[in-house]
Amino acid sequence: MVKKQEIPKQIRVRFEKLKELIEHHRERYYTLDQPEISDQAYDSLAHELEALEREYPELKGGDSPSDRVGGAPLKEFKKVGHKVAQWSFNDAFTAEEIIEFDARVKRFLKGAGILKNPTYTCELKIDGLKVVLEYKEGKLFRAATRGDGVIGEDVTHNVRTIASVPLLLTEPIDIIAEGEVWMKKSTLESLNKERAIRGEEPFANPRNVAAGSLRQLDPKISASRKLEMFVYDIAESSRVIPSSQEDELKELNKLGFQVNRHFKQVKNIEDVLTYWRDWQVKAPKEDYQIDGIVVKVNERDLQETLGYTGKAPRFAIAFKFPAEQVTTIIEDIVFQVGRTGVITPVAHLKPVLVYGSVVSRATLHNEDEIKRLDVRIGDTVILQKAGDVIPDIVSVVKELRTAKQKPFVFPTHIEACGGDGLIERVPGQVAWRCVNKNSFAQFKRKLYHFASKKAFNIDGMGPKIIDALLDAGLITSFEDFFTLKRGDLLTLPRFAEKSVDNLLESINKARRVSLARFIISLSIPQVGEETAYDLAEHFTTIENLERAKVEELQAINGVGDIVAQSIVLWFKDLEHKKMLKGLLKVVTIEEMIEKKETSNIFSGKTIVLTGTLQTLSRDEAKELIRKAGGNSSGSVSTQTHYVVAGESAGSKLKEAEKLGVPVLTEAEFLKMLKD
Repeated sequence: MVKKQEIPKQIRVRFEKLKELIEHHRERYYTLDQPEISDQAYDSLAHELEALEREYPELKGGDSPSDRVGGAPLKEFKKVGHKVAQWSFNDAFTAEEIIEFDARVKRFLKGAGILKNPTYTCELKIDGLKVVLEYKEGKLFRAATRGDGVIGEDVTHNVRTIASVPLLLTEPIDIIAEGEVWMKKSTLESLNKERAIRGEEPFANPRNVAAGSLRQLDPKISASRKLEMFVYDIAESSRVIPSSQEDELKELNKLGFQVNRHFKQVKNIEDVLTYWRDWQVKAPKEDYQIDGIVVKVNERDLQETLGYTGKAPRFAIAFKFPAEQVTTIIEDIVFQVGRTGVITPVAHLKPVLVYGSVVSRATLHNEDEIKRLDVRIGDTVILQKAGDVIPDIVSVVKELRTAKQKPFVFPTHIEACGGDGLIERVPGQVAWRCVNKNSFAQFKRKLYHFASKKAFNIDGMGPKIIDALLDAGLITSFEDFFTLKRGDLLTLPRFAEKSVDNLLESINKARRVSLARFIISLSIPQVGEETAYDLAEHFTTIENLERAKVEELQAINGVGDIVAQSIVLWFKDLEHKKMLKGLLKVVTIEEMIEKKETSNIFSGKTIVLTGTLQTLSRDEAKELIRKAGGNSSGSVSTQTHYVVAGESAGSKLKEAEKLGVPVLTEAEFLKMLKD
């Protein structure tokens, strides 16, 4: 055990700041229904506090937030003492944590002399407000919020307005049942439309509205909000409670309660993981918010043996879905030189699990973004990653800041720019770039990009091999990739004959390239992937593009003045002309095939891809969209015609549902193309 004097001062300071901050957000969430941060960011802070308490047990006193349940009841409501103590669940966030929960359950049962392995019931964790219902002789007697677990608020007058809560059960029994009050996502959307018409601020999310609606002094307001309730547990009953969680849910349903129908009894923890993974994909399609699953030991006798800790049952746990928002610490800010010379500040983070993957870096975009966030080295930040979206720093948790975090000063020189390392701000933009346009770091990135899948797609020609070729002096320009000989490559360290032959085969295969990919490979500033395809379709040859005037370029949809000027200036540059001439001697640009618009299913339509597709890479899917006459976009808007959603689809799927954009599964997408 760690002695008190051995706990570092900075740990003590952070622990106290965390306690204070968690208590603040707990009151905002549970008591006032006015949260200031996302549930997931709150969970992340609480997770860090609990980790510190495990590492330094002396830190934990009787006032730790980790020992509390819910929040204090509001003064405006009559206080209700719960006949049965109300608990909250401990949380698991990863597969490893849920496997450890299973092991912990089995260890406890074995210690109690029980060798039988438990089975589990999986239920959806609805993001709402917990309410306790008390019935006498089958009639609704009282409804109360969880409150602090001992005292709740009497909200009977409002719960009576919820259509899914029976006022009279199918049998005249005394029973205390527990469940979650929630609001449909579609109901929230309608409410917000009405509020917009009245010039009022929109509600943030269904959970907050449900909680706020239940705490209205006027039941007419609650009734107008069209709340729902799922019931999931019998706390006390005048007759024998069923012997399993599965049968308990079925019994509640027979009594007239609305029970979420997606519960499932499973044999082992592997099946729990399967259920959890399946519902990560299914959850966004339901008309209520789901932030994870609840896992309970199915057998009631085993539940009673396992019992409770100070605040939670040992026989159950909340298994959260991968968080889209977490908290972590910025350990450093470094600068990355892009292939066009643009400088990007990148935050090096304390590694953290967010949305199913460990993240240790996040772009800070530019100097203006650093100033807007007031982000500093050593700061605790809220990090967001939804689906296939790049990790992004949402905000700084300034309450956890100490005197050590100093304002970040943007540099004037960066070594990676070469020469004197001087940088300059791009006129009219927020970006900074290297003054030296031919820095080695920039040149390397151009070579990486040239060989990448989106450009020439030289299979096996990754950054490490390109670095080795540069170190050996075997490449100094794009065309050098196609003049490499077998003997050259065999001189490289750890290059065997077979690997050399495979790489040469890839190089020869890449000699033929489409015009769009050729344009992409050139690293023309402001010209992205979609613009390159538009240019290729319009001009059909590289010679036509090279001769294009600014006015002609501006006439193309999506090409503005800045892009047009950038293209013209690039082709006028003598070095670029020389490079282009050499490259065209060693590669062949395939002839453009004229589109047949009338036969293309996606002609003139904009498609957005999100999540992981099972049978196609992202590039392959984009190519299919283009061949079918469509355009691929990276963001969802009212101009989007379809969203194709794969596994772990995130914010783009939510935005599509919000805007009413049709969503296709991968199978539906492929079927449309086939038909």
